[in-house]
Amino acid sequence: MPIAKPVRESCLVVIPALNEESTVAGVIGDLRRRGFEQIRVVDNGSTDRTAERARAAGAEVFAETRCGYGRACRRGLSEIPRGVAWILFCDADGSDDLDDVDLMIETAERGADLILTNRFATKAGRKAMTFVQRFGNRLISRLIQLGWGFQFADFGPLRLIRRESLDDIDMRERGFGWNVVMQIRALEAGLKISEAPAHYRRRLGGKSKISGNFFAAVCAGLGMMQAVARLYFGAVRFGVPGEPPGRNGRLVDQR
Repeated sequence: MPIAKPVRESCLVVIPALNEESTVAGVIGDLRRRGFEQIRVVDNGSTDRTAERARAAGAEVFAETRCGYGRACRRGLSEIPRGVAWILFCDADGSDDLDDVDLMIETAERGADLILTNRFATKAGRKAMTFVQRFGNRLISRLIQLGWGFQFADFGPLRLIRRESLDDIDMRERGFGWNVVMQIRALEAGLKISEAPAHYRRRLGGKSKISGNFFAAVCAGLGMMQAVARLYFGAVRFGVPGEPPGRNGRLVDQR
């Protein structure tokens, strides 16, 4: 039986990006210094030099011209190279503190399938989050608790998932509900879920597509709630009568 490679060596990093020319190269350089060699940036219709700078920094660049965070993530998961056992998702704007990845990898090595980050668990993370982010996270968390009996602390972009687990949950979401859907589907699939503290910070460049735009924030929030409703009513319709959907997942490590 072949010996499994260390997580870093077998990890593909997927970075959705939209007009992040001022920060994307720094994120890629930081990842490379930490031992990640397989880095894929998905340019989601940028009108600046995001793709050019990502490629110059050593990343593989895919294009997804159709708008949607989920679409960009799905495009990043196409044509996955052989030997990839883990997928790390992160943002291109520099808001993710990649020092947190070390703890995420340690948690993966202890047997977790999906390692999420909790920005509410650190002072820096709480301070950096906007009112829109805090409100949206709490609302979605409450809805999932009511529907699935499980309370997530956060729905941030920085996350690490086992490739075979990603195959199991069959991600099809195309919009901003991507992270929420992933966490609900992980519950329904019975994955071992862990949450690690995140030292989140305000974006280092570019302009937020949600928090700085009231209309975009409302649209994103509605999209997330619609994703939760689709999964809930689908599970009720096709699940066991009288039982809440998706009670199989378990939190194996919460720091």
